[in-house]
Amino acid sequence: MTESLFTPLSLRGTEFRNRVMMSPMCQYSADDGFPTDWHRVHLGSRAVGGAGVVMTEATAVEPRGRITPGCLGIWSDEHAEALAPTVEFVRSQGAVPGIQLAHAGRKGSHRPPAEGGAPISVDDPNGWETVSATDDPYPDADRDEPDESGRSEKSGDPAATRRLSTDEIPEVIDAFADAAARSLDAGFEIAEVHAAHGYLLHQFLSPVTNDRDDAYGGSFEDRTRLVREVVSAVREVWPDDKPVFVRISATDWLPDRDSWDVDDSVRLAPLLAEAGADLIDVSGGGIHPAQQLPNTGPGYQVPYAEAIRDGTDVPVAAVGGITEPTHADALVRNDRADLVALGRELLRHPYWALEAAHELDADIEWPVQYRRGRFD
Repeated sequence: MTESLFTPLSLRGTEFRNRVMMSPMCQYSADDGFPTDWHRVHLGSRAVGGAGVVMTEATAVEPRGRITPGCLGIWSDEHAEALAPTVEFVRSQGAVPGIQLAHAGRKGSHRPPAEGGAPISVDDPNGWETVSATDDPYPDADRDEPDESGRSEKSGDPAATRRLSTDEIPEVIDAFADAAARSLDAGFEIAEVHAAHGYLLHQFLSPVTNDRDDAYGGSFEDRTRLVREVVSAVREVWPDDKPVFVRISATDWLPDRDSWDVDDSVRLAPLLAEAGADLIDVSGGGIHPAQQLPNTGPGYQVPYAEAIRDGTDVPVAAVGGITEPTHADALVRNDRADLVALGRELLRHPYWALEAAHELDADIEWPVQYRRGRFD
């Protein structure tokens, strides 16, 4: 039988009711890393809306791993306990709850986008020193910072960045593993390692940001060492019957300089699988503001996922401008992706999966409370 968008998928014994995944999307609504009512409604409504996988936003494995002071975290047992009720609700609605474990690296210590996104000085009570593969800060000193009237001015020095020493790197790996263990205690069934969008692990992968000459820089093997060790550490604490995902940027979108590209990603994918990854969540870009985005039409990043799937036989999730049910269904039917990750479209339409099932004539369970609204 041909697999479709609404065919269940099983990875390591964990079954997803369909191939629709809510992509991780930062909400900038946490309080010292703790979730608020916003997170419970935001994540829970997509589970009610029929998604097969509901993934949290990037969740910091340590305080300096946040992008902004409003980012979610899981660096303590108390953070895990606070997330548990939301996780349980997502599961009760038939979706598989996943958590994206993240470290922002040099892209941390910034204001939320709604406040202009400017870097926060280490001297500011709300700021912190960031760490990276390099000493070079993220080059975003020209971001807009709104004044009290809501207008913006060019302001803000780059957040202070310090190169992680070789001796400090095991602490980062341990932070990911400890966060994964807490995530399991909170009830999550998928752990996704965030190695995309210019954050810490991507900073080690890309020659744009990795100028090291130790065991974690230089060659492809050494630049990929940290992400492989993080995945192995997460896999070690994650149960055998539950999957580990890894999100990568398949390309830096910097064709005119030495950078990470799709060939590198195809080469990396089987190494991630060997380290314990069960699916590669394929996105792109984020390492440098000079990136050259391609035409961002429907499915513009799907070819990256397809290249990895064809080149390695590792299951993939495709993302990027996917909005139409027939398009999403065709990606699965034509063996271009195993999961279809929706981001902005699920912000606009939380119940997209219910409506897509109707359009595709697929049988899908509706919450009993909403059955009076089911399509005839």
